[in-house]
Amino acid sequence: MKTPLAFPIKTRNEDSFGITFAPLSLEEIYTKADDPANGAVVVMSGMVRNQTDGQPVVALEYQAYDPMALQVFYQIAADIRYQWPDVKRVVIYHRIGRLQIGEISVLVAVGCPHRGEAFAACQYAIDTIKHQAPIWKKEHWQDGSSSWVSIGACEVTDANC
Repeated sequence: MKTPLAFPIKTRNEDSFGITFAPLSLEEIYTKADDPANGAVVVMSGMVRNQTDGQPVVALEYQAYDPMALQVFYQIAADIRYQWPDVKRVVIYHRIGRLQIGEISVLVAVGCPHRGEAFAACQYAIDTIKHQAPIWKKEHWQDGSSSWVSIGACEVTDANC
């Protein structure tokens, strides 16, 4: 069940969110999502790929309106807890700045006693980030041209976002 960002924000100390220029670590994000009550930790790692619609990409550059993006992350966690009350931890980190092919741009991790809820909550989080967070990427193509794209303009079914 997907809903708009509608439930009151109640941040929890065990959750973790960030927007950073620093490289993201799968191990660090996993550790932040881990909890003794978890039966599953699902991690989604978004990476810079080498093409968009068949056009060679050499790098991506991300910008964000940090305060609002973090509010979206907090609201996503609140929405997750409303839809899947057993979720123990929600972790969302997004990089900004110029990233090279293969670098991780976003990490979302959800820790929960059951895998089904963990998968569903993680998918909800990344899909909602794509639609709601004020984050933009500039694609730098091999031919030297570039173009800004609002991540919020992405459709859930758009494999290029």
